Amino acid sequence: QVQLVESGGGLVQAGGSLRLSCIASGRAFTFNSYAMGWFRQAPGKERELVANINGVIGSTSYADSVKGRFTITRDNAKNTVYLQMNSLKPEDTAVYYCAKGRTTVVAMRDYDYDYWGQGTQVTVSS
Repeated sequence: QVQLVESGGGLVQAGGSLRLSCIASGRAFTFNSYAMGWFRQAPGKERELVANINGVIGSTSYADSVKGRFTITRDNAKNTVYLQMNSLKPEDTAVYYCAKGRTTVVAMRDYDYDYWGQGTQVTVSS
């Protein structure tokens, strides 16, 4: 019913910027009603939520490690959520996933998300 496709990953130098996009599709999916999140996972490490954005209202939350550097936005008319990443650090290197929340407002838990994209690789060099 819902498909999420990420894009925009790549290789950048430390201090650089990258913008990730996630396009949601599915005829029964009312995009603006649901929270959306961005997660990341590096090899051998736990997956972590880095940012989420509520449905309808659009309020945002961020992991402490990315506050002030990353910005999550959404364009409901395009069924798309973005993650603008600035001042990138090598420790930001990971596979980044977008996910659809089960409700309008969700907590930062994997359980709160019911659909996931395939992931896009972000690599930050020193």
